[in-house]
Amino acid sequence: MFRRFIERPVLSTVISIIIALLGLISMYSLPITQFPDIAPPTVSVSAFYPGANAEVVARAVATPLEEAINGVENMTYMTSTSGNDGSMNINVFFKQGTNPDLASVNVQNRVSRAVNQIPTEVVQAGISTQKQQNSMIMVTLLYSDNPAYDEKFVQNYTKINVLPEIQRVPGVGQAQVFGAKDY
Repeated sequence: MFRRFIERPVLSTVISIIIALLGLISMYSLPITQFPDIAPPTVSVSAFYPGANAEVVARAVATPLEEAINGVENMTYMTSTSGNDGSMNINVFFKQGTNPDLASVNVQNRVSRAVNQIPTEVVQAGISTQKQQNSMIMVTLLYSDNPAYDEKFVQNYTKINVLPEIQRVPGVGQAQVFGAKDY
């Protein structure tokens, strides 16, 4: 079979040209996006119960919130974690193609229904609901060649001047600074 291509180079040239033309035609007709939606939209609900351990947080805070959030429109599943430091985080995952802004509003409405079942210390500390991406999209490094500006100075400068600008970019769900301890 492969002898045919060796004995007739015109046939192999024509087939190569046809494959190249089909590739060019498909390149212009197939949809291409810069950042395709691979991970499902996610909404994170976090709360803090001062002085409580993980078991108390799970019973008093996570359970009422989970019961209220369960069944929100286009939800596929949710995960919940409670820490011994009094922290609680619920991640709610939605079907692919769900509008993350609308999903966040729907989850926030469900959370507000459960506020009367949650201890007042948690409500006073605040329950935050925000959409989030499951992985980091971009990591940026800031440093200084000048030895007068140490790691703490650069982090403080980033928190004051750079972070607010990044958070104002349309489409940014969350931005945070890693590095030295705060001033």
